[in-house]
This record gives sequence, structure tokens and C-alpha cells, in this order.
Amino acid sequence: MGVAEALGGPGLFFLSFLDSSFLSFPEVVDVLMVGLVARYPERMLWYAFLPTLGSVSGCYALYAFARRGGEAFVRRRLHERHVDRAFAIFRKYGMLAIAIPSIMPPPVPFKIFVLAAGAAGMRKRDFLIAVSVGRGLRFFAEAILAAWYGPVALTRITAFVQQHKWGVILALLMLMVIGGIWIWWRRGPVDSDPGKPL
Repeated sequence: MGVAEALGGPGLFFLSFLDSSFLSFPEVVDVLMVGLVARYPERMLWYAFLPTLGSVSGCYALYAFARRGGEAFVRRRLHERHVDRAFAIFRKYGMLAIAIPSIMPPPVPFKIFVLAAGAAGMRKRDFLIAVSVGRGLRFFAEAILAAWYGPVALTRITAFVQQHKWGVILALLMLMVIGGIWIWWRRGPVDSDPGKPL
């Protein structure tokens, strides 16, 4: 917390950018942000906005690399089985395959979906909307809980996540399936041609 207070909001932005792009700091940004909001609840919006912006920027950097390198770029760097699964999920659910994992904490492998989105040529606007919605919901929800529960927020939120983790994941998966069915019903089946940009 001493480091977090010294870094402040810009530190949250920088760490979330790195965590969402080329490095990994699992849950570090979440823990620091919750601690800062619990101590300074009047700065809640600031502390939630900066990691959201940093994370969206980091995801976009990773997306841009994958978009430039294409599917071959992704396949050279990740296990074939994981890449095939990520592409299948992405082509089936589109924006939801980005938005839902972006809300969920580790160990959900979010970066592979970012890479798949870039390699498959997902439209930049759709990608940025999906990541912004997902990351925004995650960080702002955590910030609201931290401000509501005050100094004991970190302990209570951690305990809640540990107790209800699978219930939350199941609810989000059900939401993703329902959303996928709705999109399929509105648009018709998605074209599975791997060379066609989405």
C-alpha cells in the first residue's frame, strides 16, 4: 500500500497497461486499486478510471501487434490447441468473447482472446467497445464495493470472491451463452471462414 500511495492513479494506469499488454501482474492492479479506494473513497472515480484506461490501452497494443502479424503471429507464440479453441470461441461469440473474459479475474486466459481478436481482424471499434465495457464493469464495480465497505473492503472482497468464484463464473458463462444465442438469432449463423475479417 505504501508503494500504491506513492504511485497513485498514474501508477495504476502504468501497471494496468503493462498487465494487459506484454507482462502479467495477476490481480495486483485490482488489489492496489481496492486498497486506495478504501483509504480515499472520495477519489473512487479517479482510481477506477485510470486502471480502466490503462488496461484498454494495453489490450489495444496487444491487439494491434496480433492484427499486424495475423494468425501466423499468434500460432508461433501460443500452443496450437489453445489458439484453435480461442478462435472457435471468438468466431462463435464475437464481442462477447472479449467482453466477458475481460471482466473475469485470473486464471481466465484473457490475453489469448485479445490476440485472437487482432489476428482475426475484428473491427477496432468493436474491440475497443468490448474491452472498455468489460474492464470498466470490473474496475468500477470493485471501486464501488471498496468505497462502500471502507477500510475492510480488501479483506471482505477477497473473501467474497473466494467463496463465490465459481458461481460468478457460471453466471457470466450463462450470460455469454444467452448473448451468443441472441446475436445468432439477430444476425444468423456467423461465417466460419477463417480468412474473413469480422
